[in-house]
Amino acid sequence: MVDQRTDQQTTELIYLPRSSWQPALIAFGLAAVIASLFTWWPYGVIGAVVALFALAFWVRDARESFQRLPRRQPLTATVIPAETLRRPE
Repeated sequence: MVDQRTDQQTTELIYLPRSSWQPALIAFGLAAVIASLFTWWPYGVIGAVVALFALAFWVRDARESFQRLPRRQPLTATVIPAETLRRPE
């Protein structure tokens, strides 16, 4: 039988990062760099600057989010019932 737990206390937590504009800005900057290959070269310079700044801020935000995480998380272990295998008779 399956042991059904009725307590509602969470045992492990999942931390999700906040939503961010940095990935979209990096994509925009890289698209401008690629577009500058076929158009005017200053588009590439502007796109590269935008992408580098967005990447720097993204890394900074990720580092700050990582530092806020708890260092240890209480783990709970469940006992799995084990039975020895028997040969059919």
